[in-house]
Amino acid sequence: MLALLLLIPNTVLAQMVTSVGAEEDGSQRTGQARVWHDPSGQATLADALTALNSGRFSPLAGGGSTGLQKGSYWSYFELRNTQQHVLPLHLEYVDHQLIRLQAFASDQAASDFHELVDLAMGEPFAQRPVFHNRFVVPVELPPGETVRFLVRYDSEEAGFVFPSMRIWTPDALSKSHTGETAVLAFLFGGIALISLFSLIVGVTTGDSSFFAYFVYGISKIVAWATILGFTHQYVLQQDFHWSYMSAAGAVSIFCGVVFDRLFLQTRQYTPRLDYILILMMVNAGILLVSAILQIKTVALISITLALLLYPASTVIALVRWRQGSSEAAVFAVGWTLLLAGLFYQALRDLGIVDHNLVNYYLPPLSSFVEMVTIMAAMGIKLRRVRLQALESERQYRRHLEQSKVKLEGLVRARTEELEKAKQLAEMEARTDPLTGIRNRRSFLEDAELCIKRAYREGEPASLLMFDIDHFKSINDEHGHGVGDAALREFSAAIQTKIRETDVFGRLGGEEFALLITESRPNSLLTAERLRDAIAAIRLPTAGGPVMFTSSIGVAHSDNDISVEQLMRQADLAMYRAKQQGRNQVVDYAAADDAAAEHPALISESAEVTPA
Repeated sequence: MLALLLLIPNTVLAQMVTSVGAEEDGSQRTGQARVWHDPSGQATLADALTALNSGRFSPLAGGGSTGLQKGSYWSYFELRNTQQHVLPLHLEYVDHQLIRLQAFASDQAASDFHELVDLAMGEPFAQRPVFHNRFVVPVELPPGETVRFLVRYDSEEAGFVFPSMRIWTPDALSKSHTGETAVLAFLFGGIALISLFSLIVGVTTGDSSFFAYFVYGISKIVAWATILGFTHQYVLQQDFHWSYMSAAGAVSIFCGVVFDRLFLQTRQYTPRLDYILILMMVNAGILLVSAILQIKTVALISITLALLLYPASTVIALVRWRQGSSEAAVFAVGWTLLLAGLFYQALRDLGIVDHNLVNYYLPPLSSFVEMVTIMAAMGIKLRRVRLQALESERQYRRHLEQSKVKLEGLVRARTEELEKAKQLAEMEARTDPLTGIRNRRSFLEDAELCIKRAYREGEPASLLMFDIDHFKSINDEHGHGVGDAALREFSAAIQTKIRETDVFGRLGGEEFALLITESRPNSLLTAERLRDAIAAIRLPTAGGPVMFTSSIGVAHSDNDISVEQLMRQADLAMYRAKQQGRNQVVDYAAADDAAAEHPALISESAEVTPA
């Protein structure tokens, strides 16, 4: 009775017959002439035959896609073998977006249909009768006979279905599959090389956008290999699931948006538009979660939203180009090429354009072109960063040179200051601060050198010791200010009467010493001349001019004698002058006897003269 129920009118069948031969190369497609939609997805073979017999099968409208629909689709077609021998053929489903495919056949001698294959995405890949990333149904057509086929296409819940089968000879399909695999291997290899190059550049430069581009490239390879079925064919051959495709796509979208944000620097330069990219990242997260939880409807909605938001990256890139980023313009070109591929895929999925191998592989091809183009943009960015680094280095060098010159000037000025300070310190260390002449230490050093030089050259040397008479009374009667003025005037009067080679210094208090390289008679004459000059000094004060005199002791040396010995002798002579009434010059030779007769005088001299 079932056979009688399933009889199909010959007028209907005649419209569905496709003649095939031994040269089938996939150019012939069948299955779209009679299609029936089962919204429930629960129809059996008998239900499908009933629908066929009742005329509910109709041609598929559009370019070959059913659009996003729930349930399953059935197609009916017939193949007539024009050869006089058994014709083996492979019927290949045209797309990868299918969860399950069942094929049934009935030849002219049979009154019912029998199952050829029951292929499912989740089944082990080894169970497929043909080693191919898409569903393939192997059939054999008897010589000169016509075979009827019913094929069920199931996307589960909701999905895009292309109820069509390409007709191949086994050898032609094998060659085509090898070519497709080679092309994809080339594309994936190119993306892998670009990603590896990005990783190397990222390690070299430390630029995070290159690391993000590396991850993005790898995620693209994984996503497209999974979506196109190659991951199931070569890697995850057991327990494959549609959610793996959605998860791989979600990760790729997320990585792509992260790269976009880093490369375009949206957070810094386009903060408002950056929220769109953040929304895309959140949407990619939702897609990943829906894939993990296997909520297909949410996954499809999330994928659709991702495609709608994709143009935002191009808009942001154009904004960044207007802001002066030349690499953003190249980025916009690459991203637009990717959008073109995805947009054409959307038109194909919606049935607006026909499905073929070219537009089937257009999305991964556009992804490859996008990667190459954006790599060029990365190169432009790297060149710009390098030029900026060189300019920064040049500016740094200029600044360094300027700083060097400035520093050298500061060091030179500081050195001069230190030299002056040193000279001043040395001068202060050697100079009496009140009178500006040598202090005791400086006088002793210079006088010692002068005596040795005079002895070496055979010249006489004389030392004159000065003491201002009654100097204490000047301080007591007129104050220390007048006393200091007396000391300065005294020193000035002596300096104007001596030579530059003479050594003159203040020993302490009102005592001064002068070393000259003169003979005894000339030194005594010099002493008298200096005594007269001292006596001529007049200090103006409120109480009238102040005058003072000096007692001078002279000692001579024509042998190697120390300055201390000579000073002791001149000191004894000076005190002899004081003993004799002051304001006079006493020669040490004349005072020898008195010093010997009055040893107390020597003791007094030792106590008064500063050390």
